[in-house]
Amino acid sequence: MFGSLGDIFRLPDLKRRIFFTLFILFIFRLGAYIPSPGVDRAALASLFSTGGGMMDFLNLFSGGALSRFGIFSLGVAPYINSSIVMQLLVVIFPYLEKLQKDSTDGHKKITQWTRYGAVIFAVVQAIGMTAWLGSLGIMQGGFLDWLLVIITLVAGSVAVMWLGEELTDHGIGNGISLLIFAGIVARIPEAILQTWNMVRLGSMSVIGLLIGIVLMVIVIAGCILLQEGQRRLPVQYAKRVVGNKIYGGQSTFIPLKVNQSGVIPIIFASSLLIFPYTIANYFSESSTGRFISALFTPNSFFYILCYVALIIFFSYFYTAVVFNPTDIANNMKKYGGFILGIRPGQPTSDYITRVMERITLGGAVFLAVIALIPNVMSSILNINSFYFGGTAVLIVVGVAMDTVNQIEAQLLMRHYDGILKKSGGGRRGLLRG
Repeated sequence: MFGSLGDIFRLPDLKRRIFFTLFILFIFRLGAYIPSPGVDRAALASLFSTGGGMMDFLNLFSGGALSRFGIFSLGVAPYINSSIVMQLLVVIFPYLEKLQKDSTDGHKKITQWTRYGAVIFAVVQAIGMTAWLGSLGIMQGGFLDWLLVIITLVAGSVAVMWLGEELTDHGIGNGISLLIFAGIVARIPEAILQTWNMVRLGSMSVIGLLIGIVLMVIVIAGCILLQEGQRRLPVQYAKRVVGNKIYGGQSTFIPLKVNQSGVIPIIFASSLLIFPYTIANYFSESSTGRFISALFTPNSFFYILCYVALIIFFSYFYTAVVFNPTDIANNMKKYGGFILGIRPGQPTSDYITRVMERITLGGAVFLAVIALIPNVMSSILNINSFYFGGTAVLIVVGVAMDTVNQIEAQLLMRHYDGILKKSGGGRRGLLRG
């Protein structure tokens, strides 16, 4: 394994991408520590020391920037919300779907409109956050000072969006996912210290700590199972004679991943549920605003219900976007391949669709259960401040595995051994099929 890690730095292009990724992550973390103007730091620290619930959840996704009210406090949430809306519109409107599929220029237009949408979401969320902090007496100054804070937060959100896109184009892995990953991982030392103090002061029992660690291990194991699990459809290729040579005649398989969408459903669902809470803070003085805030507080029944429903929905939605059974069936038919007992063409496409729908449902439900186990147990054990488990661990493990997969693919393409190997000495590629 360590020899394979050394191979990474023997490839100039891969080494450059890794160092670029680390540089962008450093810039992102630096922005979390640059404070926005006009905020009472002592009052803000007091708010987060007793906030809990959605406060901790929002702070988690901003990598701690929200508790400092840094220029990157909005994080990647506006861009993700805009991406969700744009992908839904692409499915609804044939014109947008045609733009996305037809040409590079069309794809650039979709990307540009997504950026405009991200700015709009950033403005709305910045106004809501500023008004909420103002109602709590944390914001200082008058209208112009508030306007300066809003402009700063929107500019920070646009900068995060740019960093994510640059990371995707010139780094390793998905840029937005890596930024979320970096924000979560950066808070692990703080979380370990906080947990230790809770145990030392008696606010968390040793048994509760052990149960929390066991839950974290279960979540990690479950996430790995989801990422690696697949259903293999056997495919037989008929023999073809081309000139003096015979092609085909071999057997292979189509790997259908149980969790085709990775951690995208978790990220999408979490980001989407943050938005109504942010809007409700704009009306925090009214009973309606307080009611909506209570509905969308983590661990509330309504929040959990929406969370599960959105995870299942986005699992199906994202799978439908990235996986096309018709193309697979047509390619199989073109090269003389067929699934035993299934006619080539449309029947093969329908069969793959049915199988994919069944395994996607199982994967989506399993993903939701793993995400909720720590939340439910933390409510039962009354350890709401316990950081590890649930959404955070799922995202960290999922993004880490996806990044390793991409590095693995780069190594195998250049005839190097993969990062991980079987005990027998053979290769164990993380990318299968």
